[in-house]
Amino acid sequence: MAIKFRIWSHAGAMYRHLGRHGDALAANQVARSLNIVRRDPLFAALGLARQAAIHGLAQERTNARRALDQAREALFRADTGADRPVWLTAFFDEAELDSLALNAYLSLGDFPSAEKHGHRCLAQLRPAMARSRAITTTRLAHSQLGQGEPDAAVATAMKVSLSAATEHPRVSRMIMEFGAALRATAPRSSATRTWTDYTATWRTA
Repeated sequence: MAIKFRIWSHAGAMYRHLGRHGDALAANQVARSLNIVRRDPLFAALGLARQAAIHGLAQERTNARRALDQAREALFRADTGADRPVWLTAFFDEAELDSLALNAYLSLGDFPSAEKHGHRCLAQLRPAMARSRAITTTRLAHSQLGQGEPDAAVATAMKVSLSAATEHPRVSRMIMEFGAALRATAPRSSATRTWTDYTATWRTA
C-alpha cells in the first residue's frame, strides 16, 4: 500500500510541476484515498501538504490554507517511532511541509507568508539536503522579490552554491527564472547589476 501511495503521490507532484493542476489533484486524491493514509498520520500529512501546493497552483487560497493546517496537525499526531519506508522518512518532515507551504503561497502571490515558510524550512532542513536547500533558497528569493525587495532577493539568491546552480537542472532553471523576474521588475537597479555580474562569473568558474 505504501508503494501505491508513493506512485500516485509522485504522479501528483509531477503533474503539479508541469502546471497541470487538474491532473495533479486527481492523482493526489487517489493517493489520499488509500487505507495507509487513514492508518498513518505521516502519510496523511504528506498527502495534505502536496494537496495544498496543488490548491495554490489552482489559486484556491482557502483550500490551500485549510490543507496546510490539516497537514501540520497530522504531522504532529504521527508516531515518530513507527516503522515506515525509508523513501518517506528520508525527506518528509516539518521542513518539507514548510517547503510545500512556501510553494503554495508563492503560487498564490502571498509573498510575506511564502517568505515566512521559506525561513522556517531553511532553519529545519537536514544538513545533507543540499539540493532542497538550494531550491528553498531560490524560492525564498522569489518571495522577497515579490515584495519589492530586489536587494534582499539578490542577497538570498547568491547563497545558492555554484555547484547547485549549475549541476542540478531544476535549480538551474529556477535560478534563470529568478534572474528573468529580477530584470523584469527592477531592470535598472543596482541589485540587477550585482546579479548580472555575479552570474557572469559562473560561466568562467
